[in-house]
Amino acid sequence: MSDAGRYINRELSWLQFNRRVLFEAGNQDNPVLERVKFLAIFESNLDEFYMVRVSGLIEQEAAGMSKLTPDGLDASQQLAMIAQEVRPLRAKATEIWEELKEDLQKSGVKLHAVEDLTKAERKELTVVFERDIFVLLTPLMMAPTMTFPFISNRSLNLAVALGEDGSTQWARIKVPTVLPRLIPVPGRVNEFVLLERLIQEHLGHLFPGVRVQSSHLFRVVRDADIEIRELEAADLIDAIEKTLRMRRFGDPVFLEVEKGMPTAGMKLLMENLELHEMDTVLVDGLVSFDFMWELAAIDLPSLKFEAFLPYRNDRYCSSESLFHEIRAHDVLIHQPYDDFEPVQEFIRSAATDPKVIGIKQTLYRVGSESPVVESLLAAAEAGKQVAVMVELKARFDESNNLVWSRALERSGVHVTYGTVDMKVHCKLCLVVRKDEDGLRSYAHIGTGNYNPSTARLYTDVGLFTSDPEICQDITELFNYLTGMSRQVKYRKLLVAPLDLREGIIDRIEREIEVFRQTGRGRIAFKLNSLVDTEVIDALYEASQAGISVDLIVRGICCLRPGVEGLSENIRVVSVVGRFLEHSRVYYFENGGEEEALIGSADMMRRNLDRRIEVLVPVSDPDQIDYLRDAVIGLALEDNKKAWQGLPNGDYQRVVRGRGKERDSQAELKNMSATRVLSSN
Repeated sequence: MSDAGRYINRELSWLQFNRRVLFEAGNQDNPVLERVKFLAIFESNLDEFYMVRVSGLIEQEAAGMSKLTPDGLDASQQLAMIAQEVRPLRAKATEIWEELKEDLQKSGVKLHAVEDLTKAERKELTVVFERDIFVLLTPLMMAPTMTFPFISNRSLNLAVALGEDGSTQWARIKVPTVLPRLIPVPGRVNEFVLLERLIQEHLGHLFPGVRVQSSHLFRVVRDADIEIRELEAADLIDAIEKTLRMRRFGDPVFLEVEKGMPTAGMKLLMENLELHEMDTVLVDGLVSFDFMWELAAIDLPSLKFEAFLPYRNDRYCSSESLFHEIRAHDVLIHQPYDDFEPVQEFIRSAATDPKVIGIKQTLYRVGSESPVVESLLAAAEAGKQVAVMVELKARFDESNNLVWSRALERSGVHVTYGTVDMKVHCKLCLVVRKDEDGLRSYAHIGTGNYNPSTARLYTDVGLFTSDPEICQDITELFNYLTGMSRQVKYRKLLVAPLDLREGIIDRIEREIEVFRQTGRGRIAFKLNSLVDTEVIDALYEASQAGISVDLIVRGICCLRPGVEGLSENIRVVSVVGRFLEHSRVYYFENGGEEEALIGSADMMRRNLDRRIEVLVPVSDPDQIDYLRDAVIGLALEDNKKAWQGLPNGDYQRVVRGRGKERDSQAELKNMSATRVLSSN
């Protein structure tokens, strides 16, 4: 194959992933309110794709950059392909919503058109409008006017045509974000009208004495990938704050318009937002799915997934027993199937355990409410040595991280922020404890963030260990993160950007050599994204040598599986289910001396070259078995939520056949890591 033909375009691969998310919104096997949630996730994903990826391509095109992607496309070609893919995808989302509305109605949740209500109900809603909504609305002229009003990112708006037909003027009304979009119908339970439809019903209140010709919904998505350009900034916090302010005013990159808007209104929006037809989608139905989070929050358990309580092993949920267990043997936990409490207890011990004298931790996304950060604050206030590396550049979490970093500093925590051009993405916590026989370090290395909310929604694995070499590696890595250390080699950890790519490729090459000598070999990766061409090429070489390669890739996969002479021994599977697949596991059979590594890194150039990432080897044979057979193996056997990657980049659902239905996430709920491994 040509060099370009060896790889799948990453943007189109990502759109394939969002197509799989959208499928779950239409999947009748899911409870109806969970399907609503999948539809909201689909739109949120698509918005972020435009805010980050498409905006970058637009900048490349405007700058005349000629660099091609590994699959041989320039920015203009990719933008055209994206536009071609997104339109039918967005139309399918509308079709699914219409089906969902009917299913919701059958389940007792109804969304009404205002005109379909009784006169009495409409009168009561008019009172609601005049009392609670009218005062928050601010019509702004769009034409004729000296300046076009600013349209905020992802906001829902009404374009209102005013005046007589021969002299149409245009006004814009922003649908208030401080109000819910679901307005209850008076006297009815779980029956609603949409806020924007109530506003449309009462436009006469906003334009008395003026003829309202028509009104049409639209929304704009803006560039949110504002870079920190002050590379020599003396104050990184100041640079981040400026970046957050700039993000509000990013250039428009995508426009959704309700079908039926007159050509003059479309032209007005597109000209003033400097967007073209390729950047615009006409929506024949609902504009903006964000209210579906409100729908999904309705208290109707029968319309949601069955409540799930993670397995809780009390031996890992108190300070003394947790440290005793970690000292005796490594502990592997698998969230959300295992409770997140051991991780929180591990950090809480910094404040409550008198034997703990110090803690070092990285924080990437911790959320607006964080028991982990509260424990770090308490530890510092108790006079213990606490150092925290806060990643201020975690996209869309910068504000939370700024708030927490200031609180930590006020409590006496040693807070550092890394560098402007390198994100710290690794998930590490090191606790120093004064045991009976002297100081001992205990560590936690995970694939997910220290965030109790996402710990209930994302699948992640984490390792507790007191291995002296791993703990020493982490100590030295923190010295690199917080000081002037220039450590270039570690004992057991693979660390990006130093040697992580090299370490993975070395292991692939080792597998090839062992296979040539013994005829035995297997590679299996579970990760979020596979983009890096050097790693992909190494996997191609393994396939050509005859090695079986299994890849469970949730999102982007630029490797072409099943191509004769290139990758016929490679299988790509993607699982999209109740929980977001987020764990990263790298397994090598290694001639029977199996090796498995876990950590924060995906195989993407940004992870391997522009982030601090860590992979840690798992040494316990039972834990390696669990990673191989449960985390990886069940996903490969899934025939309910799994998709098979095809050579052309498309995906098809795994065929169930006549055998037993296998849902990997459902089976893992019954066999959490701490339950299985503790019984061995």
